[in-house]
Amino acid sequence: MNASTIAARLALSPGSITRVQGIEVGHHTDTRRPTGCSVVIARAGAVGGVDVRGAAPGTRETDLLHPTNLVERVHAVLLAGGSAWGLDAASGAVRWLEEQGVGLDVRYARLPLVPAAVLFDLGVGDARIRPDAASGYAACAAASSEPPAEGNVGAGAGACVGKVFGMGHAMKGGIGTASVTVEGVTVGALIACNALGDVVDPDTGAVIAGARTEGGRQLRDTRRALLRGELPKPVLAGTNTTIGVIATDAQITKAQAHRLAVVSHDGLARAINPVHTMSDGDTLFTLGTGASGRALGMMALATMAAEVTAVATLRAVLCARGITTADRLWLPAAGDL
Repeated sequence: MNASTIAARLALSPGSITRVQGIEVGHHTDTRRPTGCSVVIARAGAVGGVDVRGAAPGTRETDLLHPTNLVERVHAVLLAGGSAWGLDAASGAVRWLEEQGVGLDVRYARLPLVPAAVLFDLGVGDARIRPDAASGYAACAAASSEPPAEGNVGAGAGACVGKVFGMGHAMKGGIGTASVTVEGVTVGALIACNALGDVVDPDTGAVIAGARTEGGRQLRDTRRALLRGELPKPVLAGTNTTIGVIATDAQITKAQAHRLAVVSHDGLARAINPVHTMSDGDTLFTLGTGASGRALGMMALATMAAEVTAVATLRAVLCARGITTADRLWLPAAGDL
């Protein structure tokens, strides 16, 4: 996909997760490395679900989202870089939400419930710089219902894709969003893509960003390269991951929220190849605000969820900008090749 085609695709309006009633999004980006975090807030609470499909996840508060467990509603989801260190950012989000009076009434206080997931971006810049509680607090303070920024911001700031043949052949990833509305119900997604595999156009199957050839100026097509017998470089487990949030303003149950998280991974499979590897920690959350006051059948909701996940994943790399780190690692964007 050349630069003019990318520009044409970006000119199309994919919507955003903030079109879901009751949802706000905020980013905090630390440009020193870069790294950052992103928060999806549901101040009035939202029915939550999660599906962890990758083999090397880094998460917080996912067990409470299981359909058989007690808590029905959560108040935000935090996505961050920094690997396991980045989970600290959720503490800052909890503090900010408590200050706003948002949370579960536990008699003695209001307790904000903030599940979180992290991606591994420590290979991009100085690994000693990572999101912390102050970062999560700042992301919440910046949150609004306006369309969120995409590309090299928040949890996508240090993301990269196409690392099967080594970081020297990788490209810049990022964060993207999309939404679709049917019968007065909206489903939206916010996806931070730091995949081991390539990102492909879900409509055409064309590789958009991923592993580059030895010369560095062309896409290798990881799937075909592996099938040809090209050997991958050894990959440290957990050094990749695509994480995200799918939200809807439909009225759904906790069991339905879980099912939407499951089927949303179909969207990742349409946009990333290979996906859900032993070195990825792919994790998708769902939030149901119910703010539209309407219900919609699960067939339609599941189709919408997978669609916006695929489109938001594609947007994550289309909106990304290439960078060169302090140690001279070049990570071009899709539009740079």
